Amino acid sequence: MKARDIMTANPACCRPSDTARDAAKLMESRDCGCVPVVSDEGSRHLVGVVTDRDLALRGLAHDMGPDTPLEDLMSFDVSCCHPDDDVREIERIMMERQVRRVPVVDDERRVVGIVAQADLAVSEEAGTSAGEVGRVVERISEPEDAVRDRGAVLHGEGRSGR
Repeated sequence: MKARDIMTANPACCRPSDTARDAAKLMESRDCGCVPVVSDEGSRHLVGVVTDRDLALRGLAHDMGPDTPLEDLMSFDVSCCHPDDDVREIERIMMERQVRRVPVVDDERRVVGIVAQADLAVSEEAGTSAGEVGRVVERISEPEDAVRDRGAVLHGEGRSGR
């Protein structure tokens, strides 16, 4: 199964100059928690993403108001996939980066879709087992310390003094 088979095509996007309020209203109207941020609506060239969590933790928690531009709140280092990438690649990205959504871009890095964690459950019907989906969800949701610990153990390091 490919990304194109489970993605939400043509997702709503924001620009870096749009405000936290703009993104929040878009998330409310589209019932989503993540919006790709594009350089402009014409090119739809991906420059980042903003999540409801970004709005709360990078904005509200630091006394930034609703008129804060998204460029001050968004994540710039975004892992993406292509429409023809296998679902396993999306699972890998989600687990490694601990993200619940992955933008789908074309060869020019234009946003053509987005795959959410919930979309993986849909892919279960086409060959992804419930166990595999559960493993992905568990790994995405691990606390950061657990990820570091697992990485240290995998690399033969381990923690001392604990």
